Amino acid sequence: MTALATGARAPTVNSWLSEARATLALAWPMVLTNLAQTAMTVTDVMMLGRLSPEALAAGTLGHNLYFLPLIFGLGLTLAASPMMASSLGKRLHSVREVRRTARQGLWLAVAVTLPIWAVLWHTEAILLAMGQDPDVSATAAAYMRALQWAALPFYGYIVLRSFMAALERPGWALVVTFVCVAFNVLANWTLIFGNFGFPALGAVGAGFATTTSSVLMFLGLVVVVSLDRQFRRFHLFGRLWRPDWPRFMGMLRLGLPIAAILTFEVSIFNAAAFLMGLIDTVSLAAYAIAVQIASVSFMVPMGLGQAVTVRVGRAYGAQDADAVTRAGWTAFIMGVSFMAFMALIMLLAPRLLIAGFLDLQAPENQAVIATAATFLALAALFQVFDGAQAVTSGMLRGLHDTTVPMIYGALGYWGIGLPLGTVLAFPLGFGGIGIWFGLCAGLASVAVLLLSRWLRRGKRMSFAA
Repeated sequence: MTALATGARAPTVNSWLSEARATLALAWPMVLTNLAQTAMTVTDVMMLGRLSPEALAAGTLGHNLYFLPLIFGLGLTLAASPMMASSLGKRLHSVREVRRTARQGLWLAVAVTLPIWAVLWHTEAILLAMGQDPDVSATAAAYMRALQWAALPFYGYIVLRSFMAALERPGWALVVTFVCVAFNVLANWTLIFGNFGFPALGAVGAGFATTTSSVLMFLGLVVVVSLDRQFRRFHLFGRLWRPDWPRFMGMLRLGLPIAAILTFEVSIFNAAAFLMGLIDTVSLAAYAIAVQIASVSFMVPMGLGQAVTVRVGRAYGAQDADAVTRAGWTAFIMGVSFMAFMALIMLLAPRLLIAGFLDLQAPENQAVIATAATFLALAALFQVFDGAQAVTSGMLRGLHDTTVPMIYGALGYWGIGLPLGTVLAFPLGFGGIGIWFGLCAGLASVAVLLLSRWLRRGKRMSFAA
């Protein structure tokens, strides 16, 4: 016997409103936490931009190279979220199951970090092989030698934050992150420019500031998990050395496709940065500004995607198809609506946004400002598609559906977006504008494919009674 939700009543307006309130209550701390995390790297870029356009370009190349492997490991550790949510959906007090998942999430964090460190140590050689400017590559490598150590504490932080989110108590992660962001701003200002008697370290100082802040973020959540009464009962760090290989491999199977689709998306933006560097320094600096602004707005649908993974995952674990549907569409509407609003701001007030990165009155900045304004107008075009794919990915993760979305990501980003952007930029002579059109096409295709996948899953969803 099968049923979508045995004995379920037709959804009412109140049930949708209740879902909206629950989604917002879970999502807003995640959104602010994502914004705070992004603020760390945005702070690096903004302050390096105040140092010089060359420092801005080096920081952009270094950060893009760092972010690519970082996002792969992030996808692996994000598998902990739907696994813990499903366990709690099946049985609210699944202490043992949740503890084992969190423990193996930390194991996975260590396993993925070691090869990442080995690769990033050779940043200068990698950038030179890509044809980047030798001076910019050397500065980017020095920045990376200080930044790369942030990866392990960041992954540990993500596992603990996923645990808090699965319990629908993400507030502590927000508090800890905002404290560390404030520290990061102060550390950047101190170490980049040499304040409070410290030497002026430039790009290296930005790397040290972010690494130290990431360590503090992880340690802050360790303290919270160890002291908070509701978290403490899970004993997350008890017998931390004990392996659970079936669970570890299950997390790896679920996490690898998540890691792949995130890597496909981020890597196309990284590839775009490297292509911009082949055009000229002005295009690269302008791209860095436009992408940082777009990434800030992206944190809202990203947070909604993380929240809907939990909401859909718990409904999926409880075998309630109506709740799965409500959770998914509620977050989707919120994410797309917000990104449409942000697109309008990018179109109507680009110079206001650019002012956070460059002095608008400085003559040496005018070429970058004009190019960045053009890039922002193009970035506005894909805001809605970007929000749609981010939330829909989270919806499907809640159903433990990750392999097909991974294939869609490969097709959209690398089969359509990057080839189209490269052809438009170089053979057809559109330069940076052509690269942005390619990004738009890639995001739009992935959004449409993921949404069609969600619709098909909804039509055939059934649970054994």
